Amino acid sequence: MPELRISPTAAGATILECLATIEQTESVRILYACESGSRAWGFASPDSDYDVRFIYVHPRNWYLSIDLERRRNVIERPIEGMLDINGWDLCKALQLMRKSNPPLFEWLHSPLVYRAQPEFRAAIMALTPAYYSPAGCAWHYLHMARGNDREYLRGDPVRLKKYLYVLRPLLAVRWLESGRGVVPVPFRELVETLIPPGALRTAIERLLVAKQGGAELAWGPRIPALSDWIAAEMARLADGPKLGPAPQPDLEPLNALFREWLG
Repeated sequence: MPELRISPTAAGATILECLATIEQTESVRILYACESGSRAWGFASPDSDYDVRFIYVHPRNWYLSIDLERRRNVIERPIEGMLDINGWDLCKALQLMRKSNPPLFEWLHSPLVYRAQPEFRAAIMALTPAYYSPAGCAWHYLHMARGNDREYLRGDPVRLKKYLYVLRPLLAVRWLESGRGVVPVPFRELVETLIPPGALRTAIERLLVAKQGGAELAWGPRIPALSDWIAAEMARLADGPKLGPAPQPDLEPLNALFREWLG
């Protein structure tokens, strides 16, 4: 198969074509498809991948035999050029919603939506307040920040673009601790809301401009304003986010949505 290359102008059409092909070859119906990762967060480089994620549903009879045969609940396609595309079965997505899975909520709140059944998106978004756990999501983001910090930002030089992959989850924790609700997907909204004008914000803006402009952000010298703030936040969060546990929500609304959208 020839390598698939996506230009900014052709990206949408190519992605829609790929989604239609998946529906045909897998005999599924895609209910929702969006952009995830750096393009949704707002700090993609011109050559960043398109991280397409989707939720799909099989025909009803597929689910009737699920207890007799173990079946995959994900569809994954090999990365082709700049296109990284995979999705979750509706049943898996709803099970993860019950566990307050942050990536799922980011999909649903993505600013870049390729396809959506309007009634489905409205129905699943209406369930968000009941299943979104600030504490659970904050721990997820903190774990992500710790991993990227440990892997890329210790010592000197550091992997410069990874500052963004530590700053975003740390700001997400702050957002949740402040009681603002679901973490916004665009990174700039986090920065503009939580970081006042000053050296830290200026350093973030410079890094964003460089990343979006296509600069090679490989290894380079530490940026003191960013490293110092990250170190202070990691110390503050040494014992975890300042949030209490959330109660386990009722399963029936998820079951009802699943039954409603069976093919």
